[in-house]
Amino acid sequence: MSRRDKQGAVFKALADDRRREILDLLRDGPLTTGDICLRFRKLDRCTVMQHLGVLEGAGLVIAKREGRVRWNYLNVVPVQEIYDRWISRFARPSVELLGRLKRDLEE
Repeated sequence: MSRRDKQGAVFKALADDRRREILDLLRDGPLTTGDICLRFRKLDRCTVMQHLGVLEGAGLVIAKREGRVRWNYLNVVPVQEIYDRWISRFARPSVELLGRLKRDLEE
């Protein structure tokens, strides 16, 4: 998969609010699939698994099996790559402007 395809998969995965909510849950530490399903009572297990599959396909979730239990871990590397390529470039001029403004106000 090319870099462009990987980043497209990340943006697609992040486009859904339920998937972002799953990532927010995993930010505090790994959870089993059952634990994630309990947090989404309005969704059936199959739907949660589909969301996890999209997240895993984008590299945002790493799943590891321990017997019959599937643990889901957040992988922040794809988010960092998006930040490095897209966000940091656009944020830098704003941060530099704020720095100049701060210096000017202090003088």
